[in-house]
Amino acid sequence: MSSRGDRTDPRVARTRDDVPRAAYRILVDEGADAVTHTRVAEAAGYAKATLYTHWPTRTDLLHAALSLMTEVDHASVSGDPRADLIGQMSGFRSMMEDRGTHRALGAMAELSAAGSPELAELRDRVAAEGERVMRGVLADVTDGPELEAAALMLNGAVLYAAMLHGGPPDDDTIATIVDVVLRGLRASRDG
Repeated sequence: MSSRGDRTDPRVARTRDDVPRAAYRILVDEGADAVTHTRVAEAAGYAKATLYTHWPTRTDLLHAALSLMTEVDHASVSGDPRADLIGQMSGFRSMMEDRGTHRALGAMAELSAAGSPELAELRDRVAAEGERVMRGVLADVTDGPELEAAALMLNGAVLYAAMLHGGPPDDDTIATIVDVVLRGLRASRDG
C-alpha cells in the first residue's frame, strides 16, 4: 500500500501487470526453466532489481505467471446443458489455442508435484475456477461421483487432446464428447 492511502502507485500497478504476463509468455514459449529473473526482466523491460523487489524468488515469479490462469472467460449459461457444456469446452479449447494454457498447466503440474505447496495451492485454485461453471451446469444434471467423473471426462478430453494429440478437439468432437457424457448420465439416471 502506498503512503497516499489505498491507491497503488500506477508504476507499481503496471509492473505487477507486465511482469507476470512476460513470465507467463516465457513459460509457455520457452518452458519453466527459462523463467528466471534475468530472462523475465529482459522480456518485460524492467531492471532485475525491480523484479527481486516484488518477486524475491523464482517460485514467486512462477506463481505470479501461473496465477494468470485464474483469469477465465467462461461462456454464458443458457440453461440448455448440452449447449452450455459445449460452450465451456469450446472456451477451454480457446484458452489452449490462444494462451498456450496446456503448456502452462503441464508446467504447473510438474512444479507442484515437485513439492511446492504454494504452487499446489495455486493449481487447486486454477482447477476450481476453470471448472466452476461447468460443474454448475453438471449439477443440474447429476451429482456426487457422477458429477466428478463427468467434469473430469469433459475437461480431460480437451487437455489430453491438446497435450498429446497436437491440438485440442474440433467443434464436432467436442459436441460428440458432450453427447456421449450426457447419454451416459441419462442412462445411469434412468437405469
